[in-house]
Amino acid sequence: MKIAVLGGDGFIGWPTSLHLSARGHEIHIIDNLSRRWIDTELGVQSLTPMDSIQERTRVWHQETGRRIHFHLLNLASEYERLKAWLAEHRPDAIIHFAQQRAAPYSMKSDRHKNYTVNNNVNATHNVLNAIVEVGLDAHLVHLGTMGVYGYSTIGAAIPEGYLNVGIEAASGEVVQQEILYPANPGSIYHMTKCLDQLLFQFYAKNDGVRITDLHQGIVWGTHTEETRFHPQLINRFDYDGDYGTVLNRFLIQAAIGYPLTVHGTGGQTRAFIHIQDSVRCIEIALQNPPKRGDRVKIFNQMTETHRVRDLAELVAKLTGARVAYLPNPRKEAPENDLIVRNDQFLALGLNPITLQEGLLAEVVDVARKYAYRVDRSRIPCVSAWTKDIAPTIERDPEGRRLKSVG
Repeated sequence: MKIAVLGGDGFIGWPTSLHLSARGHEIHIIDNLSRRWIDTELGVQSLTPMDSIQERTRVWHQETGRRIHFHLLNLASEYERLKAWLAEHRPDAIIHFAQQRAAPYSMKSDRHKNYTVNNNVNATHNVLNAIVEVGLDAHLVHLGTMGVYGYSTIGAAIPEGYLNVGIEAASGEVVQQEILYPANPGSIYHMTKCLDQLLFQFYAKNDGVRITDLHQGIVWGTHTEETRFHPQLINRFDYDGDYGTVLNRFLIQAAIGYPLTVHGTGGQTRAFIHIQDSVRCIEIALQNPPKRGDRVKIFNQMTETHRVRDLAELVAKLTGARVAYLPNPRKEAPENDLIVRNDQFLALGLNPITLQEGLLAEVVDVARKYAYRVDRSRIPCVSAWTKDIAPTIERDPEGRRLKSVG
């Protein structure tokens, strides 16, 4: 297939582009490189050294003989250019990663909230609008989040996107209806993914756009099969308080002798998936598209659930690191359970990678190798969900701040 990977320079987009290129697909990355600009804004860099997208694709061609094409384009603001590109290239499938992906970043300030909404929602709508306008029958695969469901405890398994409910009619009889699982976003970022769902439902119903929405858990790990081909193909690795995902953050904290920072009680239960499984799930979704006129196909893209404090204890046991319990910058329940259905991917042949000491140790080894690139001052989570929470944030978990005497 000819596949457009929107946001193909990112944490999931890059290994996905390599994975699909290695399997013979013609890959076109469309990206405005905004994630690299955010690194500059935050004053932090990927733990792993990242070459330019042009150099990365050159090395991929050198190592494999296969070309990945790169197009610099802002999906949220350059609608006419996007429409012209789709009309010219007419891809068979479009994978949509082109969104600001960090909940803490989306809550940093009013400016960051506005940027996240403008970027994420406009990008999604522009893609859908352009697909219809140029008459393109491409399968759109979107990377969403488990966070659209929220993290409240209801004592029942979260289904894959849809919920059968009984509604009492005026006659008194109970009518069965299938609805989207009620959205319950916990941040501005998660809210944009909930808005994406409604856009997808409309365009599938109104225009017959073929759409798969992947509600993904928290990604951990560093390498995929293809990123190991050459040192310059290495994926980015975020460790800072805004973009670093919780398990990867624990592993780098352990590698450099920094306390494992658990916020609140650590009773938050989250869904997880290894990065190799993430790219494999995207491939499976591409191989099983909905038919034109079908409802949006929704998968829960996760393989296991864990409490945050249990992960911290696991990493501490593996590495000897110390666990530090800190005030929680997020507005969320201190404890929750999470039971998630992921039957569809299992039925389609996914053999999940679960937490294994060898894979955890592999991430620690990568972190130690590049530890010299870490700015310890960027590790704390300092983005507060509300103005009331902001004064409680711990900005110095190591206790290195100078204290006044006298």
